[in-house]
Amino acid sequence: MKHVSPNDVAGETRVKAPTRRALAKQQTRAKVLTAARKLFSEEGYEGATIRDIAAAAGMSTGAVFANFTDKSDLFREIMTADMSSLAEGMRDAATKGRNLEDALLRAFMAGYGFYKSRLPLARAAFSVAWSPDEGQVLRNLPPVVAQQDLIVELLNAAVERGELSQESEVKLRAQMLFDAYLANYNQAIFQGWSLDALQARARDQIRILLAGARRG
Repeated sequence: MKHVSPNDVAGETRVKAPTRRALAKQQTRAKVLTAARKLFSEEGYEGATIRDIAAAAGMSTGAVFANFTDKSDLFREIMTADMSSLAEGMRDAATKGRNLEDALLRAFMAGYGFYKSRLPLARAAFSVAWSPDEGQVLRNLPPVVAQQDLIVELLNAAVERGELSQESEVKLRAQMLFDAYLANYNQAIFQGWSLDALQARARDQIRILLAGARRG
């Protein structure tokens, strides 16, 4: 007969509560991330320094470096959290689409709407995204890849239900759609386009990029 220890409940091991030290570390990381998000928004990526972030968080630079390797590591964690929320929002929006075009448009608009409320941080993100080294790292973050994968899934589903032809070159078309989606952030972030203007542009882009792929 299997022995059930006092720490087991109904044969399942009880998850240990975090130690006081682990909780303190989590709280420190949360404070640093909050301060960093604020400073990246106010000063941009280049303008925000580890010293300033530490001061805003009410701790030493040593405490920051005990939790994050460097400024880019800190920025990546903020971007990963944002991009994960964004990827979920895009997927949820796409499920409400009446057809492929509508699903793509809803996904795109979920992205633009997400960053309309975070424009200062979005500017910092895009300044980093176009840098040679760190930009490639950001573009390869799992939640960013998940956004690209969503477009591939939507196109494949459209092929399966006969909305698109079998010769739709899904991967290439999905990449072109994702590139168009990203390109519109320039208008959203730096030129102040409204969501209505972005929607009209995105609708036209989607229609054009799907032309020729529709099943006769």
